[in-house]
Amino acid sequence: MRQFLFGTALFISSACGLVVEIVAGRLLAPYVGMSLYSWTAIIAVVLAGLSVGHWVGGVLAPPHVKVKIGARRISWALGFAAISTLSSLVLLRTVSGLLMQSQLTLIPIIVLLATALFFLPSFFVGIVSPILTKIAVDESKHHTGRVIGQMYALGTLGSIAGTLSSGYFFISWIGSTGTIIMVTAVYAIMALLFAIADQFRFLVVAVIGGGGALLSVIGNNADAFSSPCDIESDYFCIRVDNYDDPSVGPSRLMALDHLVHSINVKDDPGFLVSPYIQFVDEYTKIIFGKKSPQAFFIGGGGFTLPRAWAHDYSDAKIIVAEIDPAVTTAAKNLLWLDVDAPGLNIVHMDARSLLQKTPSRPTFDIIFGDAFHDISIPPHLVSVEFHDEIARRLNPNGFYAINVVDLGADPRFMLSLVKTLKESFPVVDVWVDETMIGGMDRVTYVVVAKNFASGQAKLQSQRGPDRTWARWLPLDLEKRIKRSDLSILSDDFAPVDRLMAVTVLKP
Repeated sequence: MRQFLFGTALFISSACGLVVEIVAGRLLAPYVGMSLYSWTAIIAVVLAGLSVGHWVGGVLAPPHVKVKIGARRISWALGFAAISTLSSLVLLRTVSGLLMQSQLTLIPIIVLLATALFFLPSFFVGIVSPILTKIAVDESKHHTGRVIGQMYALGTLGSIAGTLSSGYFFISWIGSTGTIIMVTAVYAIMALLFAIADQFRFLVVAVIGGGGALLSVIGNNADAFSSPCDIESDYFCIRVDNYDDPSVGPSRLMALDHLVHSINVKDDPGFLVSPYIQFVDEYTKIIFGKKSPQAFFIGGGGFTLPRAWAHDYSDAKIIVAEIDPAVTTAAKNLLWLDVDAPGLNIVHMDARSLLQKTPSRPTFDIIFGDAFHDISIPPHLVSVEFHDEIARRLNPNGFYAINVVDLGADPRFMLSLVKTLKESFPVVDVWVDETMIGGMDRVTYVVVAKNFASGQAKLQSQRGPDRTWARWLPLDLEKRIKRSDLSILSDDFAPVDRLMAVTVLKP
């Protein structure tokens, strides 16, 4: 029975440690986004905490330590794991503000924030495994190697269970904040169970109870135990806020993780606040006039342009591939999207998978790419193989437009994307809002790929905000994409994060 209890304790504590690691990415997302950089920092910090914890746990498990003393030390380790896990919610609200206001760039902010929040919970739970394994060996009648192997296996299985349960169940059911509170409670209960027969059990209860009470007071004052998300889905922290601009009337914005993705105007769906969305609308009207477009949208977000076109055209055929059903629900309930509008077909699926399911023949007038993780585009949506799929499904006078955020001074990712698109399309243009020309920091580009040339070098808005867009000079663009350090992006090699590293690091 003791062997079973030791194994169960190791399984549960290992599961909780990995639950915290998975939830960590979601906790940081509203503040620093969810990217390769955030996950790298989280995994490194958690592994560092576990490593140091294992080392210390080994030191705390010398030959003379038997079950009674070992259980006491495990109790204290789990008690402090509970306190430090709960404190991560409080520190998130306090430390994040200080770091975001500092002059540090993004990577140091992410590393410091991850360390402040998640090193100690990983450290304390890491102490448990060596002590449990040592006393399990002492209590066993089997040979040492067999017991150690069983305990390692149970710890690994617990880690797998924690990873799967947090990713597929807990975050969706009770949210990231609720999951952290749940893990805190599990650690605290386990700590009390290990202390139940110990003479110092009342001290353990006092420390855990007092620490929890103090953190509860501080956390309530800092609003640390409420989620910053209006909706927490399997993919995003979704927030919808009022957009404060009296000139456009009642309007709202949608933020996914920490970036605004859409702005919708309640009474005028055709009033497009975002410049790149307005450009695609104006460009479509130049190419197709009053003809109702057949369009495929890669990403929905707030469905700003599909909503506008469903309102403007009575017989438009619009397919929107939005991977997250919760985003669609938020747009419907909070951003005035009519999901039953004639001609509007919303499919909750990865855009590339959905496009590949459509017949490989000319079908669409416009395909618009507007899918982002943080400010970067998922690599499988910028490869030459995907562009070939797009080209096969465009009508002869159709075009593919994609929204790109990159530096104004040296947009390496944008230029690599242009170079890649030229493998599939004879004409690739880059457009930018005139107010952004010459900007050294982040600039929003619209890259347009098509099978025909057009002469216009500027585009003036005809409705909505008064804006002018300029086309990048073709000869200069052609010269720039010949650089040797620019890659043709493919399914095998699409270093989006490396090409955008400097852009991401910009404050």
